Amino acid sequence: MPTVLDRMRLDGKVALVTGASRGLGRGMALALAEAGADVALVARDADRLAVAAAEVETRGRRALPLAVDLADLDAATCAVDEAAAAFGRLDILVTAAATQLRRPILEVTPDDWDRLHAVNLRAVYFMGQRAAQRMLDRERPPDGGARGKVINVASLTSAGAWPDVSVYGATKGGVAQLTKAQALEWGPLGICANAIGPGSFHTELTEALYADEPRAARIVSRIPLGRPGLADDLAGAVVFLASPASDYVTGQVLWVDGGFQVLGAGL
Repeated sequence: MPTVLDRMRLDGKVALVTGASRGLGRGMALALAEAGADVALVARDADRLAVAAAEVETRGRRALPLAVDLADLDAATCAVDEAAAAFGRLDILVTAAATQLRRPILEVTPDDWDRLHAVNLRAVYFMGQRAAQRMLDRERPPDGGARGKVINVASLTSAGAWPDVSVYGATKGGVAQLTKAQALEWGPLGICANAIGPGSFHTELTEALYADEPRAARIVSRIPLGRPGLADDLAGAVVFLASPASDYVTGQVLWVDGGFQVLGAGL
């Protein structure tokens, strides 16, 4: 009988990770590779993707970099098919890509709304749909294990209000609710759908926020563990949710926030 550590392995599995060229997406792509998965990496920046793909390969896994603008829905869904065709299967989808906007509600335009929803929610919805279709191309394992794993990325703004990020919060609230719907509809088909909810992470994309020392101090003061998250802090969560160890877990948001929500999710 396999041990729990054996069940955390991803040998022979194929993952597609969006937003994989940097930050949290890159960190999760590398974690999946370290656990044994081959990885298709999706992002807009071809040069950064090439670097991330090389990092996957140094971990002994195959990599497929796909330079795609997720605002182009046809290109986004075709990337799923391309990954499945290249590797012969698709087991894991991680939708980490997102775009941000800091603007008061009174200043938000319809174009702002459409731009964020195109990447943060529409692409997540339809890439998940296409990934599930590819997962269903295979028979369910005879042991009753999962056919596939969909792992979305939520946000503290999925659960609480933050100033000047209303559109982003609307998209991430949608991601959290979509995850529950995916779990409900796809559970009988053998596909697990969960989300990871990162707290406040210090990455390249939040460098300006953490350069604002008073604001950064205010945020960190709300974190019981006393520090912001780093990309490596998501490694265990994504590998667990992608692996057979979580085959009876679905419809959940796994918060990786240093305890931030002990005091509530808003700022």
